[in-house]
Amino acid sequence: MTRTLKNKENSLVQVNPLFQTFDQGKPLEVRLEQVCCDEAEMDEQWSFVGNKSNQRWLWHAVDHKTNTVLAYVFGKRKDIVFKELKALLLPLNISRYYTDDWGAYERHLDAEKHEIGKKNTQKIERKNLNFRAWIKRLTRRTICFSKLEKMHDIVIGLLINKVEFGRDIHAKTQI
Repeated sequence: MTRTLKNKENSLVQVNPLFQTFDQGKPLEVRLEQVCCDEAEMDEQWSFVGNKSNQRWLWHAVDHKTNTVLAYVFGKRKDIVFKELKALLLPLNISRYYTDDWGAYERHLDAEKHEIGKKNTQKIERKNLNFRAWIKRLTRRTICFSKLEKMHDIVIGLLINKVEFGRDIHAKTQI
């Protein structure tokens, strides 16, 4: 792997920096935008690495109001991967989750905070369509695919970091 790609991989973040807590020791930067999230939509998106039997899932959550990606993880379609996403979202104190009826959500989200259905997951489903249009590796029928899981995750992570988190992925160093 080239040096440039390694630098980009090291600069990727999985949680939107706008939603992370501020360091109490540093002076606070005042902004006039709301950076909290009360409600989130969660979904998983299928892709593959090498061949279609080697499935790779993008699990992500978006703010229900703004449709901004809050956090994402890659892995199998297993409960343990969902738990990783849930752990990344824990500091955001989300009061309501909207999901489809995949079993992992029901098993690991409190029933009073969880709502299943298509009515409130339209934004994340649209986000999935956008990702599929922007990255051909996410389309169902494609000749463009990754041969390595690491490359797959880096390419999709770069898109999310640039488009959703507003990070300059072409900068030499990230803070």
